[in-house]
Amino acid sequence: MSTPSGELGLDAARLRAIAASDRPLAPHECAERARQAAALIEPGRLDRSGPGEAVLLWRDEHSEAWLNLWWQPRDTGYHDHTGSCVGVHVIEGRAWNEPLTIGGPPEPREYGPGETFWFPGEGIHRMDHQAGAITIHVYSPPIQAIGHYDLHDGELRRTPVLPDEPSPPSAALYQALHR
Repeated sequence: MSTPSGELGLDAARLRAIAASDRPLAPHECAERARQAAALIEPGRLDRSGPGEAVLLWRDEHSEAWLNLWWQPRDTGYHDHTGSCVGVHVIEGRAWNEPLTIGGPPEPREYGPGETFWFPGEGIHRMDHQAGAITIHVYSPPIQAIGHYDLHDGELRRTPVLPDEPSPPSAALYQALHR
């Protein structure tokens, strides 16, 4: 799932300096680190073949960062990060963050190049990425597991997903919420 960040020509020392912390990060701190890491990315140097990938930029005891390169549209499905908060910075393209809401209409929020946002560790959400989207996601603490949500025979179910694996779309849940 990941090309080593060194193959992207990124400065490992600068990434370590951005990641440096003696404690887990708050959501807004994750967002700030995502913005700082984005400044190191040169979009013109990225290999745009294939559907895209998530590249691990760093992982230490307090945080981890992923460069998400989606050359085709990418829907993460509804998922949680098992207590890890996230900060996201959009470098290119558009991305939508949609918290799971019940009893009201869905509330997706659209973000474009240069925009940064965060999401709490206890939340359930989905991300939708436009083809060509480039984003950086910083999680704290590092994700131990992902919980994927969908409907099975009308019942909401949470399925564990490995932290380094992408979560699939939540087709049935999406349909039920977007009627």
